[in-house]
Amino acid sequence: MSSDSKADHGMRRLYLMALELGPLLLFFVANSRWGIFIGTGVFVVATSIALPCFRWLEGRWPIMPLVGGFFVLVFGGLTIWLQDETFIKLKPTIVNCLFGVILSGGLLLFGRPLLKPIFGAAFRLTDEGWRKLTVRWALFFFVLAAVNEVFWRGFSTDTWIASKMFVSFPLTLVFAFLQMPLLKRHWDGAGNPFAKDG
Repeated sequence: MSSDSKADHGMRRLYLMALELGPLLLFFVANSRWGIFIGTGVFVVATSIALPCFRWLEGRWPIMPLVGGFFVLVFGGLTIWLQDETFIKLKPTIVNCLFGVILSGGLLLFGRPLLKPIFGAAFRLTDEGWRKLTVRWALFFFVLAAVNEVFWRGFSTDTWIASKMFVSFPLTLVFAFLQMPLLKRHWDGAGNPFAKDG
């Protein structure tokens, strides 16, 4: 991979992270200034803008941001309409449980690692690698759901929103980083980008 293509890939990853984190950051700031309902409105608008940007950068509609964005719009809309913050607080629990159930159900019921059609364009793994990666992510989604339940039920709204920025998001980055040995070990074919020699 040339230095220019590596730089382009790095910039693209930064843009994707900004799209992932940007609506959450705006939610955090708007809530701290104007409260949960205006903050939720800002979150919904920012998510509505971010989704087409994902499409433009990826060249397709990425499944996980699309599903997450759909639930932000639905539960955010219910929060504003009914003036009940429970809906937006429940959203991460429902979305993460949904992902966990879909991934684990794909393996248990159909023997299919459903991460493969989602990330198959980015990673070339053996069948065993896809199975292991799918199991790990399925379990991790349930962990994220549990973390959300602890924070929204046991702490203030401000602390719950801060947990999205300073607990759940960093936890996801660390978990993804910890999968690199698995990706290296189960890479299928030549050109393993996780190998030290490239």
